[in-house]
Amino acid sequence: MVSKTFMILSFLSTILSVYADTPANCTYEDLLGQWNIYIGPAGTRETVKCSEKPGAFVKEVLVTFSPLNKLIKDSDGEEGNFTLIYNQGFEFEVGFRKFFAFFEWQKVNATYSKYWCNRTMYGWAHDALGREWNCIVAVKQTHKFKYKMIWDYPPTIAKNPDADLYGLDEMFKNDNQFIYELNKVQSSWEAGRYEQFEKLTHRDLLRMAGHSQGKISVPKLPKKELDAETKSKFKDLPDSYDWRNVGGVDYVSPIRNQGQCGSCYTFASMGMLEARIRIRSNNSQTPVFSTQEVVSCSNYSQGCAGGFPYLIAGKYAQDYGVIDEECYPYQGKDSSCQPTKPNCRRHYVDDYWYVGGYYGGCTEDLMKLALVKNGPVAVGFEVYPDFMHYKTGIYHHVFQVSSNSNNLRFDPFELTNHAVLVVGYGADPKSGEKYWTVKNSWGPEWGEKGYFRIRRGNDECGMESLAVESFPMTDM
Repeated sequence: MVSKTFMILSFLSTILSVYADTPANCTYEDLLGQWNIYIGPAGTRETVKCSEKPGAFVKEVLVTFSPLNKLIKDSDGEEGNFTLIYNQGFEFEVGFRKFFAFFEWQKVNATYSKYWCNRTMYGWAHDALGREWNCIVAVKQTHKFKYKMIWDYPPTIAKNPDADLYGLDEMFKNDNQFIYELNKVQSSWEAGRYEQFEKLTHRDLLRMAGHSQGKISVPKLPKKELDAETKSKFKDLPDSYDWRNVGGVDYVSPIRNQGQCGSCYTFASMGMLEARIRIRSNNSQTPVFSTQEVVSCSNYSQGCAGGFPYLIAGKYAQDYGVIDEECYPYQGKDSSCQPTKPNCRRHYVDDYWYVGGYYGGCTEDLMKLALVKNGPVAVGFEVYPDFMHYKTGIYHHVFQVSSNSNNLRFDPFELTNHAVLVVGYGADPKSGEKYWTVKNSWGPEWGEKGYFRIRRGNDECGMESLAVESFPMTDM
């Protein structure tokens, strides 16, 4: 049985649920510098509602975000850590308290939104035990950042927001010529037809592929120098590993199908938690957790419109806990949050982090180490049209080929990224090509019985940039 220790950490800041997948596109450099943190009156998790204006702030704290993710609390010199969360917001911990907020943004019209990288929406803070909660707002000590405009996706025209400018509501059709060209220009992987996709529109496929946050943006900052002990562990890693077969035992939960809902982030998150419980309990516990409860109830994501594993496998699972599938069966659509049955217990994580310690700190070796030591790892990566046709082999994005059959004036997949679960790694015995083995959430009919392999060692499609870990699960 997993040890029963439970700590509540940061409650995710949000005004509305849509803020979990916002138009903001802020960088690590935007975050560096001094920030004023304005803290509202204290309360409990149940009474502090940061979706509403918290009223007068009662305290102000000055913090400095410095390179290599060290945070200094100026008032008393306490040190802490911080991380950017994709391009959406940031989290930091100092003085045994955690703080989280999204960068501020505002809808302009049906086509554009504004965002600011020097101030935040209302966020949340609380102590390590989760007993005292506050609403917060953060403002950077600079007036140099003017708001930026961003084109909202899917694209629309303000005068006619229902216009389908790019044929996204047209039915998908397999492009045989595109498939032929993909197989002609490379031999690493095989492309093929998926008849089930022809029951979907292009918009449905985009939802399956993930959410519209654009190309994966990774901070260009120096990596932390690893200690000798960590480096020595790299040498002891096996040449290949697969959690589906460790000494003849499979520790990975079954392949599932997210359908037309953009809920890949919660399937990747639940898949990681399910596997890690199986590993730590030696398969005496084999849960399948509810993804619909996250889609319907989490303020940390945007339901079927997207989200991030860091905020679900980490924050949501720690602050609220996750429940079994039978307590809240998957519907594959947005719906209002319903109360769960009294006998449905919740499972919580003790801790969570980006592999490498902060967003952008991951490397191939660190990801391998995390995978072997702790279990499957949730990641994000960029999806392109060729990936939808993957059948078998070691995938890499084919840049030389583009599909013309959709008659679109742009490639909507260029604006999409997807969340999946890395369960192993290895190398092809003939070619020597290295790969990650990855669990997808498009059903067992897709790819290699629901899995795919993708090139390893060159951050293919951002695969090695967005790895997330969570630590042992507890029951309450």
